[in-house]
Amino acid sequence: MEPRPPTIRPRRLRRTPALRDLVRETRLTPTDLVAPLFVKEGIAEPQPVASMPGVAQHTVDSVRVEAKHLRAVGVTSWLLFGVPATKDPEGNEAANPDGIVAQTLRTLRDDHGDEVVLVADTCLDEYTDHGHCGPLRADGSVDNDAAVAAYARAAVTQAEAGADLVAPSGMMDGQVAAIRAALDSAGHAERVGIMAYCTKYASAFYGPFRDAAECAPQFGDRAGYQLDPGNADEGVREALADVAEGADLLLVKPAMAYLDMVWRVKQATGLPLAAYQVSGEYAMLHAAAQYGWLDGDRAMAESLLGIRRAGADLIITYAAAWFARRLQQG
Repeated sequence: MEPRPPTIRPRRLRRTPALRDLVRETRLTPTDLVAPLFVKEGIAEPQPVASMPGVAQHTVDSVRVEAKHLRAVGVTSWLLFGVPATKDPEGNEAANPDGIVAQTLRTLRDDHGDEVVLVADTCLDEYTDHGHCGPLRADGSVDNDAAVAAYARAAVTQAEAGADLVAPSGMMDGQVAAIRAALDSAGHAERVGIMAYCTKYASAFYGPFRDAAECAPQFGDRAGYQLDPGNADEGVREALADVAEGADLLLVKPAMAYLDMVWRVKQATGLPLAAYQVSGEYAMLHAAAQYGWLDGDRAMAESLLGIRRAGADLIITYAAAWFARRLQQG
């Protein structure tokens, strides 16, 4: 009698939760997550951000409390955004050694030492009175070289305040090279790395963030310096350019609508890669859950796993604390 061919039944390994967990290919842990934190000057207590459930603008004192909560659930990497009391056309407050982000970096470093990773957003949109990512020329366009010089000054200030990584997000030409040179000249060649927003698109999903960071452009938009949503090859070229300029980590933003770019950038560069689940992506899941159109917890967890599966080593997400608590609770 001829042997019967084996019966292929993949469902045998899907039968129980324990079996599914045994053979799961993609896993996400709290140390894979980066929590964004907003710190605002001139407020006495945290201010909830209406368009981002669970997110607040913090004082220096309240961000210390939030940081302890994050660390307690295993999220030990934090990305800091500052909202200053004073803004001007050049965004000078970004490089102020006594500014809100520098104060917060020093405080968190004193509280937690080297057991956490402190990442500082290095841009000017929160600091300019017009909301663009650099000083403007007479015609209203951003002056690329003036912006890059300002980023370099801000990065040195952030490094000296205790940042492990600076994260230039303005998408200016040559920003990574200029920041690397400035950090090296200031004695930070060995200690401070660059997380480059290499592939950042001019997206409709940034709206709630602009509420939290108070950085909406007062006129026009940022399409002249951020990537066009239809351009994939250009996004890879931008990533390769940042690698050549000395980036240590790369970042794709947004994440959920650009999972193809997460995969392509990771394959093209091989560097550690972060993906940013941006404010609009986070907020729309909450909104759909509020109306009962989605199981919010399952949808949020699935979206994060999908970003990880696409190739992201790190995920910047406003759901970091929630997801870490979910893992703790089993």
